[in-house]
Amino acid sequence: MADNVLTLQGIRKAYNVGTEVETEVLHGIDLTLAKGEFCALIGPSGSGKSTLLNIIGLLDRPTAGSLAIEGHDTGTLDDRRLTQLRGHSIGFVFQYHHLISAFTALENVMMPMLVQRGFPDAAMHTRAEELLGQVGLTRWRNNKAMSMSGGQQQRVAIARALAVNPAIVLADEPTGNLDTKSADTVFELMRDVNKASGTSFLVVTHNMALAKRCDRTIEVVDGRIGAPSS
Repeated sequence: MADNVLTLQGIRKAYNVGTEVETEVLHGIDLTLAKGEFCALIGPSGSGKSTLLNIIGLLDRPTAGSLAIEGHDTGTLDDRRLTQLRGHSIGFVFQYHHLISAFTALENVMMPMLVQRGFPDAAMHTRAEELLGQVGLTRWRNNKAMSMSGGQQQRVAIARALAVNPAIVLADEPTGNLDTKSADTVFELMRDVNKASGTSFLVVTHNMALAKRCDRTIEVVDGRIGAPSS
């Protein structure tokens, strides 16, 4: 559907295909994410969440099934075009922020734009400034990432994920490495961004209290989607 930023149909993923130890991890996943939705992805360790997130993030290809992002059928794209689509349409936030520690907050936020455009310009700098303001870090824009607290670093990571105006942000345990207060702040920040910009979020979390505050909870159990909840 036109209002879906993400559509998965019959997604399967197997490893060691064609060998005696072939193992299927995902067993026919059907999933949609609407524009502006804020969804939690939950499930026990080993359930297939990480494999599914890697496929959605175009970091891995499914063995079977179809995946469309903003209407683009990714199965028809070569690696170069997949990389372009990932860079344009998907933002990533991880449990460990993966900032460049020797770079400032501003420089870290500019990185996705620099990768996409190939050279720095004034518009890129302005965009990074605006995003740091949005996450409440204007005062710290010239601070090196290594000198910032864990919560501040994760806020920089969120700003970086939004740098190229992605249609969807994939957040893999974004609060898992934070204390309770910082985790709540980061979650609320993502929720605020979602409501203000209409950017869709798919958040992998083991924190059920946070999952219950999402629009919808999607559970993965043994490589299959469980009954939907909201």
